[in-house]
Amino acid sequence: MAAAAKAASSAAGAANGFVPRAVFEVSASITRSYFLGHHTAALTSMRKVLSNIGLILECRDSRVPLTSTNPLLESSLASRDRIIVYTKSDLCAPATSTRWLARQQSLLTEWHQNSPSSGSGVIGGRTEVVFTDERNPRSIQRLLALVKERAAAQDSLLGLRALVVGMPNAGKSTLLNALRRVGMRLPGAARTGAQPGVTRKLSTPVRIVAATETSDGAYNDAQDVGEGVFVVDTPGVFVPYVSDLESMLKLSLVGCVKDGLVPAETIADYMLFLINQRDPTIYADLSAPTNDVQEFLDAVAVRTGKLLKGGVPAREHAADWVVQQWRRGHLGRFGLDDISEEGLKARATRLALEQNEGDAPLSLSQARKREKEARKARSLAKRAAALDPTS
Repeated sequence: MAAAAKAASSAAGAANGFVPRAVFEVSASITRSYFLGHHTAALTSMRKVLSNIGLILECRDSRVPLTSTNPLLESSLASRDRIIVYTKSDLCAPATSTRWLARQQSLLTEWHQNSPSSGSGVIGGRTEVVFTDERNPRSIQRLLALVKERAAAQDSLLGLRALVVGMPNAGKSTLLNALRRVGMRLPGAARTGAQPGVTRKLSTPVRIVAATETSDGAYNDAQDVGEGVFVVDTPGVFVPYVSDLESMLKLSLVGCVKDGLVPAETIADYMLFLINQRDPTIYADLSAPTNDVQEFLDAVAVRTGKLLKGGVPAREHAADWVVQQWRRGHLGRFGLDDISEEGLKARATRLALEQNEGDAPLSLSQARKREKEARKARSLAKRAAALDPTS
């Protein structure tokens, strides 16, 4: 959120006597992984078909454009041309904030074009950036135009084969259906759902652009795309381990993690924290401003009728409900990553340090071993300090 908007919301909160939390505290024991067996199988399958693939469409949720980067996909699909598709762009900001949203998109585009540490990581491949909203045909048409350019440049009689990849629930299947609907005027071919994991294996190729020569001898947009463009849908692939607690909360809030893996009340509490940082009046119809998630969920349960026997608020059901409302854009529309010049510079610095230190994506077992070693080191340091008479 822009600094001016933050200042305005802080001023509004102070005027009403409500002061939002400055820091969100979360237990270090929350789950840090959603890396499943079919994620590993999907990566293996992608590598096997890569020789027939001319283009990668990598989906990232616009609300977490940095956090939804997956280094596993970066390394596995290197050397192929790629279009990074920031999906769900309509959920990043209110419809009235078009100028702010355009600024965010401009910064991200420049970030990918100019920063070697942006996380694009494609060796020898060309990367472009597109922002889509599946309900906005123009945004899908812009993406289709880029895809057709790639197909024409490839100049193959067999057409272009593309893989659509990304984190779980990043909008891959929805994007494929939108491309087919706009490009072929045909209904969707991929199953979609609100929860991650609907797609479990690579799909058969789905045509999204017709062959150059149609049945009546006409030409498709005067571009030679051979037999057309076909897209293969793939399962979402999570990272083996999320070292940063807040990143895990962000991915859980936007739905990249299956609901229930991180407690619903924890996710609702994080959502409440973020909304309060912006404007607590967003949930004025549900509750008075509060930093107490239990108080908030009790008010939501009473307001929406989510009650157990004896009128006891069903907090877990209320938490599930408010999180779903936020995901649909009904409780504020805002991104979770810091997409500012300062934020992107800080991100580039951190990525450069990780690369210099050789920090590859950890497996869950490696991460647990590292944490155990860190706890042991802290314990030894405390013990040494306690025995030191000069301390």
